[in-house]
Amino acid sequence: MPDILIPDELDRGLIHALHVDARAPFTLIAEVLGSSTQTVTRRYRRLHAEAGLRVVALPDPRSTRTDQWFLRLTAATRTAHDLAAALARRSDTSWVRLTSGGTEIVAIVHAAPGGPDAHSLLLRDIPRTAGVTAVSAHCLLHTYLGGPTPWRGRLGVLSPEQEARLRAGTLPAADSGPYELTDADRRLLGALRADARAGYADLAAATGSTPATVARRLTALRARGALFFDIDIEPAVLGVTVSALLWMQVAPSRLDEVATALAGHDELALVAATTGPTNLVAHALCQDAEALHHYLTRRVALDAITRIETAPVLRTYKAAATLRG
Repeated sequence: MPDILIPDELDRGLIHALHVDARAPFTLIAEVLGSSTQTVTRRYRRLHAEAGLRVVALPDPRSTRTDQWFLRLTAATRTAHDLAAALARRSDTSWVRLTSGGTEIVAIVHAAPGGPDAHSLLLRDIPRTAGVTAVSAHCLLHTYLGGPTPWRGRLGVLSPEQEARLRAGTLPAADSGPYELTDADRRLLGALRADARAGYADLAAATGSTPATVARRLTALRARGALFFDIDIEPAVLGVTVSALLWMQVAPSRLDEVATALAGHDELALVAATTGPTNLVAHALCQDAEALHHYLTRRVALDAITRIETAPVLRTYKAAATLRG
């Protein structure tokens, strides 16, 4: 972005409020923030237009019965951009970034286990792509930070009392095990993936239903924990100029201990256990290169981490479900 929007306390409070309840009415957010509904609505629209703010809903992987894979592709610099853009346009990807000097693409791919088309992107489509020189796939085993758990850099504005007021009208997600989505659920999630703040009338029009039915179905999905909301915004707006993926090798007996500790670090937006020689991946967001260096040498220098590979993120093509230009 040529001109970076500098958010003030009200902007940051709005972003924090959306993390607490992505569908909270602007009237309630304004009341909690001590502002007017018109001002909060105007700020939201400005952040949407100038800072890439998007509110999206994503299904819980257990409800879609899919596996998640980190796909790492090494490609010639001249073809990496086109390949990353093509991956971002696919419906089975949710996270596409260009790293490591512009020669590596990292994507999260959702693959249904079993069936004739399972893992076709991993096993058939990519190896046939011209310019790809190496492919590795790492199955995501467990997420310690990320998904429904927001990066703390977007929080820290609202008090516990303000958060409680926003949560008052929401039902806590029940830990009742996986819920299998119906076709109607999938249509609704498709509409929410485009705009999770869309009104019930718009959602009904998009899904061929009625506002009342949509409201009941969305309430049920939230109560079952079958979906979660994610906030996408340009990191630079929040003072982040350096982003990097950290691929770590940890002794298996200490993996849970290390991952749990890292999940408490404010610098990280993602911590996940994976298969492969590097069995722990993290996504670091820092103010600048010096801050990343300080983090790597002072905070991640744990004896249980036997190897760490730092891959700077040069460009984001897709974050959550949002395509970037």
